[in-house]
Amino acid sequence: MPELNTCIRVNEMIKLLKYIKKYRKQAIIGPCFVVLSSLLELLQPILMSKIVDEGVVSGDLALITGLGCLMVLLAAAAMFAGYMNIKNSSTAGQGFGAELRMALFQKVQSFSFANIDEFSTASLVTRLTNDVNTVQMTLQMMLRILFRAPSMFIISGILAVSINKELAAVILVALPVLFIAAGAIMKRGTPLFMKMQKKLDSLNSAIQENLIGIRVVKSFVREDHERKKFMKSNEEMMQTALSAMYVMMLIMPAMMLIMNLSTLSVLWFGGRQVAAGAMGTGELMSFITYIMHILLSVVFMSVALVMLSRARASSARIAEVLETETDIESPKQPRAFKVERGGVELKNVSFKYKAGSGGYVLKDINLSIRPGERIAIMGVTGSSKTTLVQLIPRLYDATEGSVLVDGVDVKDYELDALRDGVGMVLQKNTLFSGTIRENIKWGDESASDERIKEAAKAAQAHDFIESFASGYDTVLGQSGVNLSGGQKQRLCIARALLKNPKILILDDSTSAVDTATEALLNESLSRSGMTQIIIAQRISSVKEADRIVLLDDGRIAGEGTHETLLKTSEIYRDIVWSQESEVSA
Repeated sequence: MPELNTCIRVNEMIKLLKYIKKYRKQAIIGPCFVVLSSLLELLQPILMSKIVDEGVVSGDLALITGLGCLMVLLAAAAMFAGYMNIKNSSTAGQGFGAELRMALFQKVQSFSFANIDEFSTASLVTRLTNDVNTVQMTLQMMLRILFRAPSMFIISGILAVSINKELAAVILVALPVLFIAAGAIMKRGTPLFMKMQKKLDSLNSAIQENLIGIRVVKSFVREDHERKKFMKSNEEMMQTALSAMYVMMLIMPAMMLIMNLSTLSVLWFGGRQVAAGAMGTGELMSFITYIMHILLSVVFMSVALVMLSRARASSARIAEVLETETDIESPKQPRAFKVERGGVELKNVSFKYKAGSGGYVLKDINLSIRPGERIAIMGVTGSSKTTLVQLIPRLYDATEGSVLVDGVDVKDYELDALRDGVGMVLQKNTLFSGTIRENIKWGDESASDERIKEAAKAAQAHDFIESFASGYDTVLGQSGVNLSGGQKQRLCIARALLKNPKILILDDSTSAVDTATEALLNESLSRSGMTQIIIAQRISSVKEADRIVLLDDGRIAGEGTHETLLKTSEIYRDIVWSQESEVSA
């Protein structure tokens, strides 16, 4: 995955603001209520100064009562404005987060296998959750604090100057110091937050890997090893987070020191003016209140900038996913092609996983498969058998040459139309939380119970499904944890058969099935009329195929029936001999 530039620009955050479009009204109304709330709050010190300097001094009870009631009304109005701000800002922030999260999820769904290879699963999970939450909370805070602080700063400054211009000069000394301190800390903090998010990726990866493989860990008694590995990732995450927080925590002491010094200066100079009769006690009280509001608004803006610093890092990571170009898409003007017969042809096909990285894993492949033909692909581990079949439904695109289905280049098909015509059972048997029925219906959401049972029977899964107390309504654990390997394989085959594709690809999909069940499965599939491409390691799985294609180091090293290859291919004879030796042993 390409390294992100640590010099992250705010521009990346601005790009993400398009996802607030649906909640634009709330995003505008919220800040308006913030300004109103600030204005109502800041009118009260003026009223208080009049109560002290005019009402209390002269003993005017009517003035005190009238201004006091007005202050209560202003406070109530400020509370209402604050509530409306929180309501609208929260709606806008949460809505923005939901839209951004949905956009990210949809983008990942559109990725080809090559795109997915660029990002780790743990990193994508972190971006969809932690990074989106960070940006969402920052926006929500900006709609409240970041609009409140400037309005408080401006209004308080105007009112402070209106009370005493000379005394207001004190703040002119404090403000530049505050801004310089905040800027220096921000500059140091942003790269640390970026590093922290990467460490979070590593931590999530360690957790995910351990939980998925927990049975293997226990089987090999590797708990201590995994504990140490997790402890290392956890410690690195903690230390990086602490480094970022230590830098950011410098803001508050620096701000409080400057605020306290400013307050002391105002009290010193203001007290002398009160003593000289040039300023009223109430005016000094209200002036100090406004000075505190000015300084606090700077502190709030600094806190907001701390969050903004972290959000900038998260925004860059989100933008990286959203801006990744999906390298496999339907043609811009697709023709109404549909897989009708199931013929497949590969012409001069070569493939490597990423342009400019590594050599070709498939080289000069020429292969023609007739509709309804049953082809087996064999070869040693690493001979790129899986890669070859993944080119047919365009999970990857050939680097050179062309792949044709029914005589049409796969790049000319609309992706959905192509993949609807190709059923594929991947090497890894992936099942989802839910019932057995729901998992099989992935092949066809509208399938009737009768069709579901037919597919299960063809996949030799019906009998074991019926042996469960709840039958087809048996709830599966995550990834089908409560099934055996062979049972999972047969459910995945049933799912593919329910799709009723013209081309069926089985990628080592019967390795956990006993030979008797496999024989019944092969007999059932032979009556389907589908073009079948079978990747297998066992000779018993492929010897009845119409043709066997032998791959070696990414090239076709032999092709023919079982009997033909026994006569013509030394590699094939070695495979047969090794398996027969294992059986006899």
